Amino acid sequence: MNTTKLSAFMKTTMPILLGTAIYAFGLLYFIIPNQLTEGGVTGITILLKYGFGISPSLSTLVINIPLFLIGWKMLGGRQIVYTGVGIASLTFFLWLFEWMINRGWIVPFRTHQDYILASLYAGVTLGAGLGVVFRYGGTTGGSDIIARILNRKFGWSMGQVILITDVLIIGLSLFFIPIEKILYTLVAVFIASKVIDFIQEGAYAARAFMIISDHAEAIADLITKEMDRGVTLIPAIGAYSKRGKNVVYCVVSRQEIRRLSLLVKSVDPRAFMVINDVHDVQGEGFRED
Repeated sequence: MNTTKLSAFMKTTMPILLGTAIYAFGLLYFIIPNQLTEGGVTGITILLKYGFGISPSLSTLVINIPLFLIGWKMLGGRQIVYTGVGIASLTFFLWLFEWMINRGWIVPFRTHQDYILASLYAGVTLGAGLGVVFRYGGTTGGSDIIARILNRKFGWSMGQVILITDVLIIGLSLFFIPIEKILYTLVAVFIASKVIDFIQEGAYAARAFMIISDHAEAIADLITKEMDRGVTLIPAIGAYSKRGKNVVYCVVSRQEIRRLSLLVKSVDPRAFMVINDVHDVQGEGFRED
């Protein structure tokens, strides 16, 4: 592996290590001490801990090894390599934090009254960890591998497969923990999903403007001059008028939405604007990898 490829690999691997460390910490600091649970394979490891006292680090490794090997064979090495990194690092950090807790170096957060606080912090921690892992192309294995295989072979939606898996595992948890803990778990899962979305999309969320006007060139010039944003003029033909005109396309940050709208209106109050969410922008003026 040459220096350039090694550097690119490390730039992706290090955030995955950080994300799995945060995720493992959230499981052992907030989830397990308060008898909450999770979905997917992580939920199975937690149930094994509650029911049989099996270490989550051990069960995570044992369950994910065959899934990883099947995924490697069916999905290909290039696609699943960062999943292997995620599985290995999650296993390591679960072991490390368990070891630190057993030695008394970390005292988990336990509560007998304010479970909503535990749920909120669990959701934020797990969501932050998974959000970082997902953003850099990794996973923590488990149901994600199953979902990818079923999507590849049968065209099933990955989101639906993961949702069904989570529902089954959380439902199975009723045999091990009280129903009120399940409800608190759902709070944590909801918060985690929002944090994941924010980390994956929110940090670089922007808006794309498509502006249809008879004064497209003047609008484009004004945006370029006043906002220092790149603008594209796209040739188009009006379906009713059959006349050719240019459509203005421009991407701006969320903070610039109102300013751009006012600039357009100052040139053409009758301009037709379509504004779309953009969840990731790369290039000059935005994120550059």
